[in-house]
Amino acid sequence: MLNIHARAAISRALVPLGTGLANAGITPDVITIFGTVGAVAGSVVFLAQGWWFTGTMVITFFVLLDLVDGAVARAGGGGSTFGAVLDSSCDRIADAAIFGAVGWYWALHGQRWMLLAALLCLVLGSLTSYIRARAEAAGLTATVGIAERAERLIIVLVGTGLTGLHVPYVLAIALWLLVAASTITVFQRFATVWTQSRAIQTADA
Repeated sequence: MLNIHARAAISRALVPLGTGLANAGITPDVITIFGTVGAVAGSVVFLAQGWWFTGTMVITFFVLLDLVDGAVARAGGGGSTFGAVLDSSCDRIADAAIFGAVGWYWALHGQRWMLLAALLCLVLGSLTSYIRARAEAAGLTATVGIAERAERLIIVLVGTGLTGLHVPYVLAIALWLLVAASTITVFQRFATVWTQSRAIQTADA
């Protein structure tokens, strides 16, 4: 939902930065890789150790670079096909690192329900993105859903950040809320694909 309502405004605000970086010879792929490496490092070094607030701040900074690489690509006349694949793949890597690190921490501390929640968030988030990719490969669209990547990252990072500020139970609430929202999103995308495919079959008939 945030992709629909906020991305256009954010993109306009990042035009000067994107233009400046493009003029300096920095490519979108470099920014994508740099942001991914930073997010993974922040997850492994901080979240996996339970340094929740520091980890949240570090990861948030690098995750926001995902918006900057798009601005640089547009300033340079549009991104490449490889860049689009790289960006999507790096998103999955960063997401896996975040939820994997959260799950690792709770596994070490014997909190099986928290580990389960983190793993479900990881699996459902990947499935949400996979459905969209497969739908687009089939000539359909599946961009609907209440928990796209932006929402998933906001929810989990708010949970880890507030946990770092010693707010009790907030990470558990965030993870299980995200499990529910991601499950709904998966069904929403399957329903959308089914509706579109049925419409195509009817038209062909």
